[in-house]
Amino acid sequence: MPSPLSWIEIDARPLACNLRKFKARLGTATRLMAVVKAQAYGHGALPVARVALGAGADWLGVFDLGEALALRAAGLAAPTLVMGYVPLADLGEAVAAELRVTASSLETLEGAAAAARSLGRPARLHLKLETGTHRLGLDGEPLARALALLRAHPAELRLEGVHTHFANIEDTTEHDFARGQLGRFQALLAEIRAAGFPVELPHTACTAAAILFPQTYFALARVGIGLYGLWPSKETLLSALAQGQDTLRLEPAMAWKTRVVQVKDVPAGAYVGYGCTYRCTRPTRLAVLPVGYANGLDRRLSNQGHVLVRGARAPIRGRVCMNLCMIDVTDIPAARLEDEVVLLGSQGEERVSAEQLAAWMGTINYEVVTRADPHAPRVLVGGEAG
Repeated sequence: MPSPLSWIEIDARPLACNLRKFKARLGTATRLMAVVKAQAYGHGALPVARVALGAGADWLGVFDLGEALALRAAGLAAPTLVMGYVPLADLGEAVAAELRVTASSLETLEGAAAAARSLGRPARLHLKLETGTHRLGLDGEPLARALALLRAHPAELRLEGVHTHFANIEDTTEHDFARGQLGRFQALLAEIRAAGFPVELPHTACTAAAILFPQTYFALARVGIGLYGLWPSKETLLSALAQGQDTLRLEPAMAWKTRVVQVKDVPAGAYVGYGCTYRCTRPTRLAVLPVGYANGLDRRLSNQGHVLVRGARAPIRGRVCMNLCMIDVTDIPAARLEDEVVLLGSQGEERVSAEQLAAWMGTINYEVVTRADPHAPRVLVGGEAG
């Protein structure tokens, strides 16, 4: 196997520690779903799922059927919810694998009933309720028709849960809209229960809700970004502090690394990279790195971001290319070919955080970690921390 030019280290210890902190916060009445969609927010779905289950996660959450089947193929039999859309033609696979399917349309319910009938086993469903985000979800007349379908197929369709998603709970310190959504969810849940469906697992809480609002816990909470040691937003942190909470201490689990593939000296006045967007103001020592926007190193970091070399910050010079970028190591005279370079994470006393990268890129920490080199191997360090 060739040596990777870029790799991502996932530390099992903080993953397990973060999860246990949320377990303690939720209490014994609320089960915890570790959300491992989008390759566990870029961390690697399989290693993260194993660590999370070993640390006490009760459920796994994914977005699409392929993610869920990959976990099943690796031997993970934990209850797993597909939170996104399952194509009608694939509902049989989901039922056969004993996955929980999110239903947000009548067609999904009809298809699940047909698949369950042919397999001789029930489809376990979680209805997605529309409370104000206006993405996937049912309310009003479509919800009434969905309940009628469930009632018509008691042997094929088992309504195990109902859920919704908050629209702006992370984006503000004023949470009236989220409280309104919670009230709509509670009203719809009451309507469903009054129609004769007990609903074992109502769930609304994401990471921010799990931190801020115990009234959102119900029977299950979906912890995503917090599992990976990242706060959902600065507004969530400020809201927690305003409530007088002890700050929840989360520790990031991801480090993204590469290596120097060339070191060169260029004269003052030399241009660096495409578009001649950077001109050296002094004799400059450059190091070339084998990562670019094809590896998830965003082009918006051009002439903006920093990386770490030998424990010191080195600025990115010129435009980030498809597979390469250049950094200034003039002030790091010991830098050499194949030195380890940290794009995200710590080296010595310095750290480049997902929040810092997000600020340079004009985005959020979710995007930073989720897009971190999809082609790079994920290396679990620190044991499985079960």
